[in-house]
Amino acid sequence: MDQNINIKVRVWRQAGPKEKGHFEEYELHDIFQGASFLEMMDILNEKLISEHKDPIAFDHDCREGICGMCSLYVNGHPHGPDSAITTCQLHMRKFHDGETITIEPWRSHAFPVIKDLMVDRGAYDKIMQAGGFISVNTGGVPDANAIPIPKEKADEAMDAASCIGCGACAAACKNGSAMLFVAAKVSQLALLPQGQVEAARRAKAMVAKMDELGFGNCTNTGACAAECPKSVSLANIARLNREFISAKFKD
Repeated sequence: MDQNINIKVRVWRQAGPKEKGHFEEYELHDIFQGASFLEMMDILNEKLISEHKDPIAFDHDCREGICGMCSLYVNGHPHGPDSAITTCQLHMRKFHDGETITIEPWRSHAFPVIKDLMVDRGAYDKIMQAGGFISVNTGGVPDANAIPIPKEKADEAMDAASCIGCGACAAACKNGSAMLFVAAKVSQLALLPQGQVEAARRAKAMVAKMDELGFGNCTNTGACAAECPKSVSLANIARLNREFISAKFKD
């Protein structure tokens, strides 16, 4: 049964991208375990505002596990100590009375801190702009839907497309690699006939942009897939490698 608990929250505070950050610790009392993690953050900010202190900046939007905005590193795990969820789907029942909860922003060279727990994840947008699209005209929706696609391929494409671009994979990786994100976005199009026209250009362009933006290399430790809130498979990285090598051979 959910109960009220007392906790300590150790939060990373950083006034801006060029400022030096530090941890600050706060005490919260009578937090209901049925509350979501972000509701706890709201309660903490209300407390800080009532004390005429600067509230903690953090990203959030849908609070339904769809948008990926709620990107927090909680107790050493992207999105917190639960599997296949975003931070907004994390509940306080995962924590115990008297526990100290450490909250940090994404730690990746390509995701600079804006303020406190907010980071600039625009690097992912730039990778998508480099090649995460198709420009072939498939006609209207009925025409596109009429293209025969084997069910297993359609299912694989949908699994890859479930990536919400939150950045947990890069934050979890010891090298700050974005390979799982790029692999998911390449795979969802590489598996479909609509994506074949630009397949070679897409793989090269997205990998080149990923390297240009300062993401690290993949060493296949699997931390990215383990921490992914949508359980995107590591097999997509193998597909990205095949697509990239194939594109290079065509050159």
